[in-house]
Amino acid sequence: MSELARPKSGQKPLLSLRNINMTFGGIKALKNVSFDVLPGEVHCLAGENGSGKSTLIKIVTGVYRPEPGASIDYDGQTYSHMSPVTAQAAGIKVIWQDLALFPEMSVAENIAFQTVLGRWPRFVNYARMRETAIRALARLGVSLDVDLPLKEYPISQRQIVAIARALVGEAKLVFMDEPTASLTQSETDHLLDIVRTLSASGVAVVFVSHRLAEVLDISSRLTVLRDGALVGVYPATGMTQSRITELMTGKTFDHETRARDVSANPAMLEVEKFSRPGLFEDISFTVRRGETLGITGLLGAGRTELALSLFGMLKPRSGTIKIDGKPVRFSSNRDAIAAGVAYLSEDRLSLGLIQPQSIADNLVIASLDRITSGGLLSDDRKRALVARWIADLGIRIGRQGDAVSTLSGGNQQRIAIAKWLATDPKLLILDAPTVGVDVGARAGIFDIIAKLADSGLAIILISDEVPEVYFHADRVLHMAEGRIVNRFTPRDCTLQDIEAAVYA
Repeated sequence: MSELARPKSGQKPLLSLRNINMTFGGIKALKNVSFDVLPGEVHCLAGENGSGKSTLIKIVTGVYRPEPGASIDYDGQTYSHMSPVTAQAAGIKVIWQDLALFPEMSVAENIAFQTVLGRWPRFVNYARMRETAIRALARLGVSLDVDLPLKEYPISQRQIVAIARALVGEAKLVFMDEPTASLTQSETDHLLDIVRTLSASGVAVVFVSHRLAEVLDISSRLTVLRDGALVGVYPATGMTQSRITELMTGKTFDHETRARDVSANPAMLEVEKFSRPGLFEDISFTVRRGETLGITGLLGAGRTELALSLFGMLKPRSGTIKIDGKPVRFSSNRDAIAAGVAYLSEDRLSLGLIQPQSIADNLVIASLDRITSGGLLSDDRKRALVARWIADLGIRIGRQGDAVSTLSGGNQQRIAIAKWLATDPKLLILDAPTVGVDVGARAGIFDIIAKLADSGLAIILISDEVPEVYFHADRVLHMAEGRIVNRFTPRDCTLQDIEAAVYA
């Protein structure tokens, strides 16, 4: 390919994979993939969910053994496969999306716990652990109270703790899986600065992210996978988000605003002077039938807290709500569901779905009253309800009884949406519905949202990614410090107008 990026002349890769194949249950997860990472390089591994990114990372880190014929060259050594012990000892580290940290333990313990592991019991030198943690954080230009429990820190600083833990093991190559998925723009900028610091110190970073703007900002090269096969390796210079999307999916996507004038539609939700001091103040707005109202703003703006109050999980101090013109007061989320309000949490992994439970059980859990007969659950009604929504939302599954954790991020999110649609809501609140979802699956989710709005459902779309609300909402509210500070109509403004207000 003319766009193929190759290492600079004479520069030897730190990692070089050749002829990597992997099969699960007769399905080819990786098909003859080759992949290089240079010393100190920030390299993006791009692809939709299910493209083989995680499988490739697990081969490098020794979790999976590739099929015979593979070659792994790392730091001057050649391997037919790695083992987890070999990879760890060689300085290959992974920071997974869930971070794999210990919230109840201190920052120091999270960073340095591996230094006290061994075959035989021994006393823990906590002073040395503190020193190790402080040195690792100092390498990143960060100062934290290492004695505090990790749970006291926000997700952005937990990311830093996970990176510092990798450095304790003298990391030479760090894989970062969706490190910015839960971060605001300012937190993302800080994390990217830390990645640049790692790169400047000689640590190679393989960056996996569905946020294509930051991919272009941080990476020097991109390796693109599609359906387990290598599409190509490309320089980040001159690349565009739309071109990456096309390479990842094999499709092109239109980027036009959807905003419509629905002012003639009857009001479905009316919120007046809604307040809960410390979280949000004096919130007033209306959502009409068939309307998608976008709410954006930085983390801490009060968006999620407002959503939780509308769903009966936080009680406001003052203000009123009307659903379909009738005043309502929610004592719990049960009251909200009974009134026709549904809420999709931003935290799909721990709040949106029960990962070990089956696809079917997750989908029906909010609408058990619809699948009971004579006071008992009806398997026939359950299967029919699940089959209906899987077909309506185009969800790709194996069997209804499979654990929901077996699905891709995009299909998990569709199950989470289907769970609430099965309650037959009047108002659907979507809090960051595309977190951890790749660009192709995002387009599918927004197609679903558009069809739901066209059918008359009132929707609140909450996102800290301004393009999402600009292109997919009819109106946009900008929240900051618990208040609505700006109101936009995408038909009458530009994307840059909203971004300038939000990121000012």
